[in-house]
Amino acid sequence: MLHLKDIKKSFGNHHIFSIENLQLSKGIYWLKGINGAGKSTLLKIISGQLPFSGDVVINNKISIRKNPVAYRLLVNHSEAEPLFPSFLSGNELIAFVQKIKRGNAMQAEEIKEILQIGNYLENATGSYSSGMLKKLSLLLAFSGQPEWILLDEPLTTLDAASQKNLCELIMKEKQKGISFIITSHQDIEPTEIIFDNTFLLADKQIWEVKTTA
Repeated sequence: MLHLKDIKKSFGNHHIFSIENLQLSKGIYWLKGINGAGKSTLLKIISGQLPFSGDVVINNKISIRKNPVAYRLLVNHSEAEPLFPSFLSGNELIAFVQKIKRGNAMQAEEIKEILQIGNYLENATGSYSSGMLKKLSLLLAFSGQPEWILLDEPLTTLDAASQKNLCELIMKEKQKGISFIITSHQDIEPTEIIFDNTFLLADKQIWEVKTTA
């Protein structure tokens, strides 16, 4: 379970949002909201990349405040527009992330094949297209043994075949017990990803989206 408690985030005097209490059981969640609502900010908070007021706790025991190292091993993140040091190759970044996230080469090779990355990872990331940068970011997000993977606009810049393969990978990883929070401006068909619930970030708060059968 992922528990957000008394979350408050501001940039200077600009209040972004407050989340008093949100508990997410294992599953796949769609986070919606207009541009500027704070979706990317919220994912960065949950992944431990931004300072904030409050706490995030996994499984009622691993707190981002009290257990930051153990927490970060359980939460991976792929940004909407990933940037990497331009002089490093994809393979170097994968080796680094696999080491700190306790992954392995076999895992990386499997995801490379699924995302159809090819041999480009030998090159410096400064030469990558936006689609290749996204694939590398997604590969890194699936590295290690995370319990939660946060995907910010994962389908943008991907070709149709890679989008389909990614959706299949998400559903496959869910069967292993991995949970997801996904933002996407693109419609995702229920046949591609089955969401357990949808939330809307609006008016500086988060709301559960009620759906009808």
